Amino acid sequence: MICRGLLLMLHRAGEIELPAVRQTSLNPFVRRVRPQPPLIDRTPLSASLGQLGPIEVTQVRRTEQEPLFNSLIEHHHYLGYEQPVGEHLKYLVWAQGRPIACLAWSSAPRHLGSRDRYIGWNAEARRCNIRFIAYNTRFLILPLVTVPHLASYLLGRIARLLSPDWERLYEHPIYFLETFVDPERFRGTCYRAANWVMLGRTTGRGKDDHTNRPNRSIKEVLGFPVHRRFRELLQEAEA
Repeated sequence: MICRGLLLMLHRAGEIELPAVRQTSLNPFVRRVRPQPPLIDRTPLSASLGQLGPIEVTQVRRTEQEPLFNSLIEHHHYLGYEQPVGEHLKYLVWAQGRPIACLAWSSAPRHLGSRDRYIGWNAEARRCNIRFIAYNTRFLILPLVTVPHLASYLLGRIARLLSPDWERLYEHPIYFLETFVDPERFRGTCYRAANWVMLGRTTGRGKDDHTNRPNRSIKEVLGFPVHRRFRELLQEAEA
């Protein structure tokens, strides 16, 4: 897909000329059908964390609840739903018989300067061990749900669940978590309250940049170790 994207970019720039399309792609994600709005309880829910009652956190990747997760993200998250590529997990949070939050985790970006400096690994170690980092791509507290400290509580709880869940599905653990926060929209308070640390900022260029000039908003990079020996484990390169 990366090679195809490069060829299309060169074709659109007039550098090469591709032959006419001979077959329409059968990939269902080329023209993805937008998930239908979810049928959920829309009564305002306002409570303290203690008053909320039992909170169920469920990993729904490859389960019958995955379509509900996709629909909630599509219709209630400002970025909408995008089909993840590579390893990923999806968590649906329930309380009082209704969904109240969603969190998505995916494979980490391969090159991220502030994160790489924080870990202290070299290029070979990064190539070998990038799979041991998970990236929080979506975090949604559903509208009409007002529960102070819920977000930081969920980050702490899922940090304990993520590695064993990832290992069950993909046969390897997770040692470190990361995410991006757009400071023009958010302050990242819930991450900081859950003991995530500021690693630095992005360059604002994106992974496909060829100009070395910012072309998107600059974001804060936050990280959280889920293994006390994360640096030692991530710095190891294959013999």
